[in-house]
Amino acid sequence: MKCIEMFHLFYGWCFSSFRFDIYRKVPKDLTQPTYTGAIISVCCCLFILFLFLSELTGFIATEIVNELYVDDPDKDSGGKIEVNLNISLPNLHCELVGLDIQDEMGRHEVGHIDNSMKIPLNNGDGCRFEGHFSINKVPGNFHVSTHSATAQPQNPDMTHVIHKLSFGDKLQVHNVHGAFNALEGADKLSSNPLASHDYILKIVPTVYEDMSGKQRYSYQYTVANKEYVAYSHTGRIIPAIWFRYDLSPITVKYTERRQPLYRFITSICAIIGGTFTVAGILDSCIFTASEAWKKIQLGKMQ
Repeated sequence: MKCIEMFHLFYGWCFSSFRFDIYRKVPKDLTQPTYTGAIISVCCCLFILFLFLSELTGFIATEIVNELYVDDPDKDSGGKIEVNLNISLPNLHCELVGLDIQDEMGRHEVGHIDNSMKIPLNNGDGCRFEGHFSINKVPGNFHVSTHSATAQPQNPDMTHVIHKLSFGDKLQVHNVHGAFNALEGADKLSSNPLASHDYILKIVPTVYEDMSGKQRYSYQYTVANKEYVAYSHTGRIIPAIWFRYDLSPITVKYTERRQPLYRFITSICAIIGGTFTVAGILDSCIFTASEAWKKIQLGKMQ
């Protein structure tokens, strides 16, 4: 007896809970399919598929977000910046080419030879200098000249082509387009052979953080240049190729990110719900208008 009473109570509760159903069903025999509705339904599904694929592509792909702040990002570098220089002087012998480095901390090095290489060009008449060295994070300069030569040439020819000048780690990221090698391809072969060249660099620290949180440190730079003829105190012309640098206090940070999953799901729900709602309104308007037109045709409109 108690089981029967419990069954009736449960059945009554289930029957009363139907009132809360907001997705009430319409019997199929009360619905009317139309050609217009079919066309709108097909177009609606194709439109949803197109937007879904667009959102999926955006969700899978990563985006690069950049920000600026004032700080030294690479505090573990010991106050040093790695430099890579590759320059050709087609009219100057390799034994005359040297690299000098000096800065405001008192460093003054003439004829730097560590991690450097000289490659003869034009049957020994020219030279390609490749060097990897470090500079302090203070204003200074490094220059290619004949200052370290045992005997100074009479008329040194400083026409040149710069193949590479970069600072810090090399960044190979498709979505990051910066001035990491701004002097690449700088051609001064047609300039005055006895002229000195000043490249004034503003070095900007740059950080790239990937999806795993790993950071890489590099440096971009802007450049201005001038060309002039310089005389020594004895009246001789001693040209050089100067790279005068200073550091910017502003750091540029690039962060690799991906769209959160909840945002992707929200967008998909909005696409599906919004498309079906608009399509339903459009179908209803067309159906109402067509029915009204039929009544006018039949002369039943009062």
